[in-house]
Amino acid sequence: MKYIFRSFCFLTVLALLFTSCEKVEDLPVYTSGTAPVLSSSKTSVAPTATDSLNTIVAFTWTTPKFSTDTSNYKYILQIDTANGSFSKAVTKTITGALSTSFTAKELNVILLNYGFAFNAPHDLYIRLLASYKNNNEPVYSNTIKLTASAYKVPPKIALPATQRLFITGGATDFDWTNPGVMPAIRELTRLDETTWGGIFHLSGNSAYLLLQQGGNWDDKYSVNNSTNPTAEAGSFNFKAPNDFPANVAGGAGWYKMIYDFQQGKYTVTKVNNALSPDLYITGSATGGGWRNDPPAAQKFTQVTNGVFELTIAFVPGGEYKFLNTSGQWQPQFGGSSATGGTFGANYGSSSDPANIPAPAVAGNYKITVNFITNTYSVVKI
Repeated sequence: MKYIFRSFCFLTVLALLFTSCEKVEDLPVYTSGTAPVLSSSKTSVAPTATDSLNTIVAFTWTTPKFSTDTSNYKYILQIDTANGSFSKAVTKTITGALSTSFTAKELNVILLNYGFAFNAPHDLYIRLLASYKNNNEPVYSNTIKLTASAYKVPPKIALPATQRLFITGGATDFDWTNPGVMPAIRELTRLDETTWGGIFHLSGNSAYLLLQQGGNWDDKYSVNNSTNPTAEAGSFNFKAPNDFPANVAGGAGWYKMIYDFQQGKYTVTKVNNALSPDLYITGSATGGGWRNDPPAAQKFTQVTNGVFELTIAFVPGGEYKFLNTSGQWQPQFGGSSATGGTFGANYGSSSDPANIPAPAVAGNYKITVNFITNTYSVVKI
């Protein structure tokens, strides 16, 4: 029995020695890929709504020449804006193929989600990330530019039948009041075809609604859930079941509130300065001259929240500024263009803005000042 056991052990060791001496095949070596070259079928596109389902642009690229079969390659097309870093790019993933394309509708969605205006050219920057399916060995292509325009699509939320919006609510200075005739301070300003905005004081608690007209509680805009979306931003709808929340993170204060019917989104952003209900013009271009208590004829009319208008006869060669408090030189507002543009401001802690030059031609002019967009315009009438 001892002899048999020793023989078994000897044979086992011998087998192991033979096994350990067998030659193992070399492991495969995969070379790194090369950067693919990305190309576009067009450099500029301006589709219309009738092009919606048609292919509007196509992209092709060369193979990165990884060692394995091409079906194991993954490509991610990245699309970003001119000022983007591709960290939040729109992406499309393709496996195996060396091309992809977009319909006009697909590209239009990308443009509108970036907030681009309709029918205006905007630059997109595009590159390709190539890798194995498991994301190993990533290489980037060249970056190319595509200039594209978005076409108009119906807004997500139907526009107010009255084309007007008013605010009410316990979070506002107006409480839950709803008079038949709303004052201008409560009417949001129409900033473009599908966007309204205003600057309002919020208490930091309670809630508010937007109404199509005074005296009517039914035609309102609100949210589906009063806690999600948040008070600072989210989605809204017509006759949604909950009031807009006003528990903004900044607490009580003045807020710029924008409502975009095209996207069905709103934003609420805190601002540093209160919106005054008054505005005056002063300067050598006016009949009253330079004084901080201009005559009544030089007081603007507030037409909507944040927007003031005045018609005045200018003195050519003179200059002027705007004041929002009679008897005080600040806050004051001014600019450099005789026809309008962005205005500067001094609320008491900065340098005074430039004096606005009067138009060269004498006559009556309509001045519009918009504190939501911080712009003014001067038009001869």
